[in-house]
Amino acid sequence: MELLAGLGWACAGLVAAVLLGLARHWGLLYRLRHKADPGSPRHGGELVAEVLRAHGVRFLFALPGGHISPVLVACEKLGIRVVDTRHEATAVFAADAVSRLSGRIGVAAVTAGPGVTNAVTAVKNAQMAESPLLLLGGAAASLQKGRGALQDIEQLSLFRTLCKVCVSVGTVRDIVPTLRGAIAAAQSGTPGPVFVELPIDVLYPFHVVQRELGGARGPRGLRGKVVHWYLQNYLHNLFAGAWEPRAVTPLPVTVPLATPDQVQSCAELLSRACRPLILVGSQALLPPTPAEELRSALESLGTPCYLGGAARGLLPPESPLLLRHRRREALRDADLVLLAGSVCDFRLSYGRLFGRGAAVVAVNRDREQLLRNAGVFWPPRLAVQGDPASFVLALSRKLQGFSCPREWLETLREREREKEEENKAKGAELPPQHLNPLLVLQCLERVLPPEGLLVADGGDFVGTAAYVVRPRRPRAWLDPGPFGTLGVGGGFALGAKLCRPEAEVWVLFGDGSCGYSLMEFDTFVRHKVPVIALVGNDAGWTQISREQVALLGSNVGCALSHSDYHLVAEALGGRGFLVARGDSGDGGDGGASGASVEAALRVAQATCHQGHPVLLNALLGPTDFRQGSISV
Repeated sequence: MELLAGLGWACAGLVAAVLLGLARHWGLLYRLRHKADPGSPRHGGELVAEVLRAHGVRFLFALPGGHISPVLVACEKLGIRVVDTRHEATAVFAADAVSRLSGRIGVAAVTAGPGVTNAVTAVKNAQMAESPLLLLGGAAASLQKGRGALQDIEQLSLFRTLCKVCVSVGTVRDIVPTLRGAIAAAQSGTPGPVFVELPIDVLYPFHVVQRELGGARGPRGLRGKVVHWYLQNYLHNLFAGAWEPRAVTPLPVTVPLATPDQVQSCAELLSRACRPLILVGSQALLPPTPAEELRSALESLGTPCYLGGAARGLLPPESPLLLRHRRREALRDADLVLLAGSVCDFRLSYGRLFGRGAAVVAVNRDREQLLRNAGVFWPPRLAVQGDPASFVLALSRKLQGFSCPREWLETLREREREKEEENKAKGAELPPQHLNPLLVLQCLERVLPPEGLLVADGGDFVGTAAYVVRPRRPRAWLDPGPFGTLGVGGGFALGAKLCRPEAEVWVLFGDGSCGYSLMEFDTFVRHKVPVIALVGNDAGWTQISREQVALLGSNVGCALSHSDYHLVAEALGGRGFLVARGDSGDGGDGGASGASVEAALRVAQATCHQGHPVLLNALLGPTDFRQGSISV
């Protein structure tokens, strides 16, 4: 018996030694020097809010949950506007839009488990669009992970391949340095999303966490004493040094720059070119270069430009350098192509469009994107890992007074005029029923004001809009980016209107993509965010059916109905209008003159300016305008 008792005490001693070692690992010595204050009403959410405010964050997009409530409450107290959405993906899309338009970090907060998993697609979209944003995710208390806590899953593994930083905060004192580092990482180099997991015990006050852990109850027996000691040490270490003053201001952001020799090499190539082209991608609109300086540099170079993604609108619609049509022909004929943030992926046919012998200069912050498909379909003459906008500015300073040969520019302008005339003629064609989508978009082009901002969320209708509607200024076109995600419309519009309240925000929806975020009209109404949604309702997934029927002979899964989406908007508190053939007394000519359609768009504008979110449900007929385009 004495032997057994001795073994029991030896085991207890071993357990105590192990726990002591863990306690030291958790910072027992730190806790002794920086004692926690059990009576403090403060909580970790306040530290989160302080960091966000110091980084210029004005909006926190969220779908509420108990795991993140302290963050929401603290942000509200510090004047950060909390905008709650109807889906977590919408919250992330809205943060993405704010990031793109403001040049500052966009922030979304979601609760644990399904809240986090619902955000995955939107985070991946931000990664591929190179949008710097911060996703805050709630989580179960550290001691309860793996024990069946509510909504407890392994969350970090979901984001490790999607985010530049993916980290869980271990103690309250770690909140500030972790967030500062994550935000700086999101904006440095090639920007992208970061994920910071905030377990519930680092967000709530000491007394709440103590109660939930059972640390205040008196111990019973040896095992109870050991467990009690263990919990008390954990709890005090969790809050040790929590409220000591710490810097919350932004850390430096690093931006890769080209070398002077690389700029000189490109200047020499461009100065000798007879048929140069510049393709500007979204990455060129990233901070720190102001869009106005980039536009001036492009105009100084006098070289024709194609603008893609967020770069649309960088040159004004009337600019003689701006090209929108027949890009394939232009790339075939060009003898020099400068890819300023553009990537040789599917959007450029993987680099197979360049003419034989053309000198291709690629500039990109990301090495992988810089050399995408290089050596397989295209040989880069010069590959520069650096910021495209800074590179173009330096190039313009090297080549002051340079402009490409007039004959080349005139050839391209003539092709533009021919294509515009073709599109105009196509818009006048009368479908067998309903409206011609080209006509609807041509009317939008006429009524869109200088401060108009376009959000693109759809397939065929948005693809058609890219040929017709011209953004009026930089960052006035928001599309998903290379991931091609449907469902961005509600979130992008929400973030865009909050970020640019003076803008008239139009969401171009396909009727398929509309279904993803139509419920966000409730969000628009509650938060008084007046936007205009134009739904191109052709009763189908037309982008898919066009190729599926032609290649495989079946329309299975692609048929929808001419549903009353405008009535859904009305039911949620917005305003809805049906735009159909023969409206406004045009004699039933199918709106061929566009008078009825244009009148409907102007009514929507007036209603929006009165403070109401509006949905225009435009019934569309079939057209062969984009015949042959595929989406794979």
